Amino acid sequence: MPDHFYVYPAYVDRSVSRSDGRRVPAGAGVADVTAEEIAAAAKKLGYKAEVEANKQYPRRFFDYTGRVKVAKRPGATKEKFLRALAEELARARGPGAKK
Repeated sequence: MPDHFYVYPAYVDRSVSRSDGRRVPAGAGVADVTAEEIAAAAKKLGYKAEVEANKQYPRRFFDYTGRVKVAKRPGATKEKFLRALAEELARARGPGAKK
C-alpha cells in the first residue's frame, strides 16, 4: 500500500459535481480552491503535503489545477481527511467562504 494519497482541488470544490469528481458534500465544499490552499490546510492539520503543480485530474483533463501529495497517517482514511480538509479550508477563508 502506498504511504501517501493524492488530493485534487476538484475533490473539495463545491462548484464541481459529484460525477465530475467532488468527494465531499457540496455544503462542506469551498469554491475555487487551489492546490496551494489544500497543501497549506493539510499542513495545518498536521500532515506532510507537497504540491505537484503541473498535474491534472483525469476526470477534468482539460484543467491543469495541480494536485497535492499527502503522507498518510495511521488510522486516517482519505474520506475523513477530505472532510477535515474541507472544514479547514472554510475556516481559513473566514465567514461566508462557502458562497
